[in-house]
Amino acid sequence: FQALIPRKQTIEQYPELPEFNFIDRLVHARLQKLGIIPSGLADDAEFMRRAYLGLIGTLPTAVEAREFLADSRDDKRGRLIDALLERSEYADYWALKWADLLSVDRRALGHKQARAYYGWIRDSFAANKRHDQFVRDILTLKGNIKDSPQRNFYSVFGGKLVSNTSHIFLGVRIECAQCHHHPFDRWSQTDYFGMSAFFQQVKRKGTPRGEIMTAAGNPVTKHPRTGATIHAFALGTVMPEASPEGDRREVLADWMTSPDNPWFARNLANRMWAHLMGRGLVEPVDDVRDTNPPTNPELLDALAQSFIDSGYDTHKLIRTITASSTYQRSSRPSETNAQDEQNYSRALLKRLDAEVLFDAICQTTGVDEKFRGVPHGYRAIQLWDSEVDHYFLKLFGRPTRKTACECERNAEPTVSQVLHVLNAPEINDKLSHAAGNVARMVDKSSNDSELVDELYLTFFARFPNPGEKTTVLKYLKTESKQTSRREA
Repeated sequence: FQALIPRKQTIEQYPELPEFNFIDRLVHARLQKLGIIPSGLADDAEFMRRAYLGLIGTLPTAVEAREFLADSRDDKRGRLIDALLERSEYADYWALKWADLLSVDRRALGHKQARAYYGWIRDSFAANKRHDQFVRDILTLKGNIKDSPQRNFYSVFGGKLVSNTSHIFLGVRIECAQCHHHPFDRWSQTDYFGMSAFFQQVKRKGTPRGEIMTAAGNPVTKHPRTGATIHAFALGTVMPEASPEGDRREVLADWMTSPDNPWFARNLANRMWAHLMGRGLVEPVDDVRDTNPPTNPELLDALAQSFIDSGYDTHKLIRTITASSTYQRSSRPSETNAQDEQNYSRALLKRLDAEVLFDAICQTTGVDEKFRGVPHGYRAIQLWDSEVDHYFLKLFGRPTRKTACECERNAEPTVSQVLHVLNAPEINDKLSHAAGNVARMVDKSSNDSELVDELYLTFFARFPNPGEKTTVLKYLKTESKQTSRREA
């Protein structure tokens, strides 16, 4: 049972709010019922920083920030989204996120196979491959596998292939049903092994032309407790009298990517919404069940339908979400929404991923990092190998890719993180580097006012407000007399 409990203070006249697309209409309807007035729109600087970090995991440079802030065109926000989707960093960042989900694990697969697996994922995002085709290419792979790196999906998950397929592509957890039927859970052992039967035909064998993957025969799946025969059938459907003819995985893929599938489009829409908005409509995003309903069911349905209507186009889904006033809200709370964390009445603050945060440190200080075993010039979001040894990335929650759970990436703050940022010699060395951004700015400009502008654009992607500028100029003037302008 789910209840809506409005605020005690009533709003006599609910204000008219800007609605840019269907998302806003559905969000505002929920907010009005709850008696919550959302925050206003973010300014250009806040929107720009949010879009860069959310779409490409990269901060805007000072030059990019100046250009966007000076742009007077009415459609400049949409133009920015379009430009970011075409950048190479987009493919880098989303390949990193899906490499986590699909377990690109060097220890399990070996260096060569893991690198090829990651490359296939990145190429898919660089080409904006439709999501249904992306999933179908993984599930229905057969024939010579030499040039099909997605075969590693089968290799890395092994005995957990069924549960991870459901977990990743549907957001439904069925792993527990492999061993028992929980009295309060919808999924039984029969459901689990009905899904398992789709993969029972799959075999890999060597041939003179190389290793091939086949799906043939009519293997029988038995219920582990009763011994009854279980035919291949999808979650939420009725078991047929016989398993389908031919490659059963084709039937599974058809069902999974069908517009009528109750989970497939909603899963990707919810994951994307969670990433861009800071919280999923279903939270956790990979725990879809009757007892964990979405906070706004109508919105999730509408997002999923929009995604289906686009032909499962991920770029269009991103454009739809980012075009809404809901996405473009300020993070500043209002009198009525300060306690709201789940209805999208304001932008939620969230910590950057470990790789994004470290890249931001390198970019703003102007000093690249040389990662062990990786050519110079690689950024953290380009690291396909989660086993690259790096203290900062480990400390800030980089996942080990041993499971397909979103929970592997830890975004919780710790005392160790605070102490590291305050005291780490590595970060101080980047800030004070003789060839770093601070040194370059000081050498380039003798005008303190220009220097302060450049610092703020570099670190915050905005100009300082008058109070900030006065404070910093006064500090520079005072401290420069005691040390040096660069050190100040």
